[in-house]
Amino acid sequence: MHKDIATPIRTQEILKKYGFSFKKSLGQNFLIDPNILRNIVGHANLTKDSAAIEVGPGIGALTEHLAREAGHVVSFEIDQRLLPVLEDTLSPYDNIDIVHSDILKADVETIINTKLADYKDIMVVANLPYYVTTPILMKLLMEDLPLRGMVVMMQKEVADRISAKPGTKAYGSLSIAVQYYMSAEIAMIVPKTVFMPQPNVDSAVLRLLRHEEPPVVVKDEKFFFTITKAAFAQRRKTLLNNLQSQLPNGKANKEAILEALASVDIDPTRRGETLSILEFGKLADSLLPIFKNS
Repeated sequence: MHKDIATPIRTQEILKKYGFSFKKSLGQNFLIDPNILRNIVGHANLTKDSAAIEVGPGIGALTEHLAREAGHVVSFEIDQRLLPVLEDTLSPYDNIDIVHSDILKADVETIINTKLADYKDIMVVANLPYYVTTPILMKLLMEDLPLRGMVVMMQKEVADRISAKPGTKAYGSLSIAVQYYMSAEIAMIVPKTVFMPQPNVDSAVLRLLRHEEPPVVVKDEKFFFTITKAAFAQRRKTLLNNLQSQLPNGKANKEAILEALASVDIDPTRRGETLSILEFGKLADSLLPIFKNS
């Protein structure tokens, strides 16, 4: 067994050897606790028949734990300075591909088809950079990739919002956008003390698993997301007010909006945060004919 990368001493040795300095702009916070890494990987339930996709491997702390459990690991790293570091730290493993690319610009589907073609079970497992957590998640969800799910670390507050249930303060359009594709639960809380450098807030590991059946079937996905965003535009406002102010010609279509709400038994004075995904689905379908061409 190789010495874990993720200990404070080894991490400092590696950083010193390469004269590496953290870039705030890239949200670099490296984990220095092997137990937490083992736990994160444990939540992904990987076997040698599984492949893992990682975003932002840093110096390879999580990557090596993934390589021990999964058949193959593909890891996207944007920071060129880390490529020689990773080549060194991960040299004991022959089942890792490091892709030097910004995940937001990468053609992930093609990479899966070429590098992971033999794997039916694929999980994203990553310590996501804080500043782009949501765009990365939404890209991976919306591109309809063949993923079983994701086990991803992020700021606790964002994890709370994604896993939130209707009627709670944290529930919003982000909760719905993610839960439309996958079930979401917080698997563990990670204190800020196990990172180098230490972030200002605690983190959480979110476990997302793809729905076997979508929680709601809608006529137009894009429009469904437009409606959920509109409903939360101003949290204090009623559903009717938000829809009127956010949708094109909403005010002129007030009567039609009221009829659409009545047709699916939704009270226009409710607030967006009280509606379930199912209710949003019905609402979007009933509003679609009114706003389809606007």
